[in-house]
Amino acid sequence: MKDPRINRVTGLCRKIVSTFSHSWLRRRNLAIVQKELKLPEHQLKTECPTRWGSRQEMIQRILEQLPAISQVFNDRQVRHLVPTWQDVEVLEGMNNTLSPLAEFTDALSGELDVSISSVKPVLHLFKTSVLAVQDDDTEFTKSVKSNILKYLQEKYSDPQTQDLLDMATTLDPRFKMNYVSEERKATIRARLTDEMTGITLAMNPQPIASPAPPMKKGRKTLGSFFKAAQDIDDKSSSLEQAVSTELEAYLLTCNIDSEDDPLIWWRQNCNVYPRLSVLVKKYLCIPATSSPSDRLFSTGGNIVTCHRASLKPEHVDRLVFLARNL
Repeated sequence: MKDPRINRVTGLCRKIVSTFSHSWLRRRNLAIVQKELKLPEHQLKTECPTRWGSRQEMIQRILEQLPAISQVFNDRQVRHLVPTWQDVEVLEGMNNTLSPLAEFTDALSGELDVSISSVKPVLHLFKTSVLAVQDDDTEFTKSVKSNILKYLQEKYSDPQTQDLLDMATTLDPRFKMNYVSEERKATIRARLTDEMTGITLAMNPQPIASPAPPMKKGRKTLGSFFKAAQDIDDKSSSLEQAVSTELEAYLLTCNIDSEDDPLIWWRQNCNVYPRLSVLVKKYLCIPATSSPSDRLFSTGGNIVTCHRASLKPEHVDRLVFLARNL
C-alpha cells in the first residue's frame, strides 16, 4: 500500500469522514440526500490503524455514498474534498482488489474452525485466480496485485513455516498433498513417518523387566547373538510396515468436501488412523493468524482498567476465561 496515489485517496477519505463526523448539519443533509437518491441509509466508516480491513470498508462505503457526498459538498468550503475521476479510479481499483482479501482474512482469523491447513490453498487461490492479472485491469490494479503477491510470497518463504504449512495441509482430509510441491512430498512423508514412529514408541513403552534370579553363567553359542539381532530387526520392520500402511491408507482415501469439518472426520476415523489422529491434535490446533490472541489481549485490556489496577493475576485469568467462554 506504499504508493503516493493510495496515500492521497486514503487521506481524502479520512477527511471526508471527519467532515461529516464533526458536523451534525452535514450528517442530516446526507441522510436527506440518501433518501432522495434511494441510496442505502448508511453512515460513513473511518479507518482503524490496527485493522487493515477497515481501510477497505471505509473505501467501499465512500464509493457507495459518492453521489450523495458530491451533492452535499456543494459549497466552497468543502468542494475540494469531492473525489476527482482519477481518485475514483484508484478507489475502485483498491476496493476490487482488497474486497476478496478481506473476506479471506475474516475466515482465516476465526478460532472455532481449523485454519492453519487452509493457508496454502488460499495462497494458491490468490496466485491463480483472486490476484491473477486480468486483461481489463488498470495499471494501478496490476501494480497492487503484484505487490500483494510479492509480499505474501516473502512472508511465507521461511523453510520452517513451509514445513509447518505442508504438515498441516497434509493432515487435513480436505486437501492432503494437493498443495504440496512435488519436490517436497517425499520430505513430508518422511517427517510424518518419523513422528508416527515416535508416537508409537511413546504410546507403547518397553516394559521394565523384573530382575531375574541369578543363573549359572553358561557359555553362549554363536547363534544366540544372531537370534537377538533378528528379534530386534523383526520388531523394527513390523513397526515401519504398520506406520507406512497407515500413512498410505490415509493418503489413498478420497478427499472430503472442502466445506466439511475435518475435525468431525477425524473424530469418526481416529480408530482407523490412531497415530495420525495424534498428529492432527498437534498441528491442526494452530491458528493461522494472531487474531485470536489479539482478541484475548483486548479482552484483558477491557478488564484490567485504570480503575481495576489492583486485580491479582489469578483473578485476571479467571475473569478473562469467563469473559471468553460465557
